[in-house]
Amino acid sequence: MPYNTDYSMTAYNAQLQAKQKRLQQLLAPFASPQPEVFASAPQHFRLRAEFRIWFESGVGHYAMFSPGDKHHPILLEQLPIASQRINELMPQLKAAWQAEPELSHRLFQAEFLTTLSGEALVTLCYHRPLNEDWMVAAQPVAEALGIQLIGRSRGKRLVLDRDYVTERLTVAGREYSYRQPEGAFTQPNGGVNQHMLNWAHEALGQRNDDLLELYCGNGNFTLPLSTRVRKVLATEISKTSVNAALANLNDNGIDTIELVRLSAEELTQALNGTRVFRRLAHISLAEYNFGTVFVDPPRAGMDPDTCELVRRFERILYISCNPTTLAENVRQLSDTHRIIRCALFDQFPWTGHIEAGVVLERYAA
Repeated sequence: MPYNTDYSMTAYNAQLQAKQKRLQQLLAPFASPQPEVFASAPQHFRLRAEFRIWFESGVGHYAMFSPGDKHHPILLEQLPIASQRINELMPQLKAAWQAEPELSHRLFQAEFLTTLSGEALVTLCYHRPLNEDWMVAAQPVAEALGIQLIGRSRGKRLVLDRDYVTERLTVAGREYSYRQPEGAFTQPNGGVNQHMLNWAHEALGQRNDDLLELYCGNGNFTLPLSTRVRKVLATEISKTSVNAALANLNDNGIDTIELVRLSAEELTQALNGTRVFRRLAHISLAEYNFGTVFVDPPRAGMDPDTCELVRRFERILYISCNPTTLAENVRQLSDTHRIIRCALFDQFPWTGHIEAGVVLERYAA
């Protein structure tokens, strides 16, 4: 992320057009339609931020580093790409630790997690053991700033109140609440995430069959997509994300989703009948009539076995954080499926990263 960025709309639009051109080039061999483009706000779009704390003359400053350089900090007072709430909290938190040695001693990192609705959780990380003295010093700061505050040191985590914030997103006129725990993956750009959810909801359409979801995370897509089908079987391997997803199902009163802690590879083995998993003992896979599979894989994309699994489905709804591996997966599927919709979501302005979505449909017999 450059720190001397020209944040003008002219510069932003030029970069977005370059991303659109790159995505079109990658998917052109598969006769993809033109992508629907969902732009980001050029500033204050990022809901998460991590800073090293760099001490000079006894004063701790927020710092970031250029890639590959850990010795020449770029000291910051504000970060234009970060949410308004993060920028509001940065000087307030700095003043608080400067006034309290218990909060500043051996402090080396500050991590911010905020929401579109204004909630904030801050984690302070230390190169020393933490104890009750830290909690006594931190409590009035948390109350004064209206934040959740966590202290971390090696093998220790002190939580003053709770370890999550609650995001609220609106999809097709309905509001969903999402617990977002400290340390778990969440979409960093809340505004664009809302575009992604609405696009996926509309692209899936209203169906009378069932949905299989791989890599479901905290249920970000799972919740709104569940309203478009009879029922959902969703899988996720991270325990933290599974626990957050289960809480989100309960908080939103949704009972048509079954969640299991399995990797995509393990689910493939279960559906192929090559392995039996106790975690699936309470689920009858034969009762599902899957019409669509939804995937949001890591940057490496889907492995070959998972590609063969999703090939079985009439429709594949694919969200990708790496268009290169997306194109490779589409190539693997291109003999049975074609792209009927495509979208570009600018989750990461001022970088080369591209978030994309495609809908693939099986060729007519």
